[in-house]
Amino acid sequence: MPNQILVIGSSNTDMVVKSDRLPAPGETVLGGTFLMNPGGKGANQAVAAARLNGQVTFVAKVGDDIFGQQAITGFRQEGINTTYVLTDADHPSGVALINVDAQGENCITVAPGANAHLQPIETEAALQAATSDTFALVQLEIPLPTVEYVVKQAATQGLRVILNPAPAQSLPDTLFPHLFLITPNETEAKILTGIHVTDVATAEQAAKKLHDMGVTNVVITLGSKGAYLHTGSQGQLISVPRVTAVDSTAAGDCFNGALAVALAEDQPLPEAVAFACKAASISVTRMGAQASMPKRSELS
Repeated sequence: MPNQILVIGSSNTDMVVKSDRLPAPGETVLGGTFLMNPGGKGANQAVAAARLNGQVTFVAKVGDDIFGQQAITGFRQEGINTTYVLTDADHPSGVALINVDAQGENCITVAPGANAHLQPIETEAALQAATSDTFALVQLEIPLPTVEYVVKQAATQGLRVILNPAPAQSLPDTLFPHLFLITPNETEAKILTGIHVTDVATAEQAAKKLHDMGVTNVVITLGSKGAYLHTGSQGQLISVPRVTAVDSTAAGDCFNGALAVALAEDQPLPEAVAFACKAASISVTRMGAQASMPKRSELS
């Protein structure tokens, strides 16, 4: 039986408009197609992991509204343990406004709502219930003090912590030594290390700096170029299958959820990253966030 995966993060409802191009500031672009989908980095990663046969428990906070109710129903339908998904009577569920162009590029604005009020104490019960062989997967769409508490407490309990440092922001130095794995993209890696990542050589430099900051393993995602894995002793570029992208929304979330599943199955890191690259390459061929997440049968 695979190890457990504990995802702590955000849940949003995504309102997506797809058009030929993204609008410039002050511009209105007509002719778009509208979609409304469940999203949020934490929820996306939880669903991605569950669809790939991960044993997932999700910790989040939603509003006492239709969006929150629909989210919880959706998690349960995916087979996710929702014991620790809390309802906030004082704040609405999170909402993301997403524009997607014909090439699959996007821009996103998020109103975090209840996500911004997930407190450290509200994660305690889930952490205490987790066994030492659990992987804890965390992102940055919940308050940073909560992220810090979860990372440090999980590591203290012997859980292996995976941090997806998105959306991009600076982090306290004290956080890094508690991480089993960090998964920044090029932009996030630059913010964390000051190194502009453009190729394998600069990815290696950024990865080594993150190791020097205390992280055990580093995976820097490089979009269509693949992902650069560095374990401290060696590094390698792992390629991604060539596909025609229609929507890159949540591709990183798919990658992280799939990576957690592979690691929970005790796959070696290179194989786990390759598995995650394959899953993410499927997700970008479909519209939406959670709607784009592949099932395990599609990766065989």
